[in-house]
Amino acid sequence: MGIINKKRITIELRPELDACVQTQAKREYNKTFSELINKAENEELAEKIELLRLFLESADFKKLRGKSEKHLQEGKEVIFRLYLADGEPEYEMIVT
Repeated sequence: MGIINKKRITIELRPELDACVQTQAKREYNKTFSELINKAENEELAEKIELLRLFLESADFKKLRGKSEKHLQEGKEVIFRLYLADGEPEYEMIVT
């Protein structure tokens, strides 16, 4: 029996002052959903949709906006990297 090397899906969202992380997640969800509809069965797109759906349903966006807006106002770039860990949506915030 071989080892299955399943690639972990990650999504990067880059909020801006006029488009918070929730708005960016919704945009990415809609874009990915459109791509999935226009293609034959695509496991990676389906996994991205599921990750975005779980994130949109469970994240505390007020808290995330508060964490990211101060950095954005300072002119820094903020990236939220989303991924699944044990079937649950997780994220890390990176400020550059």
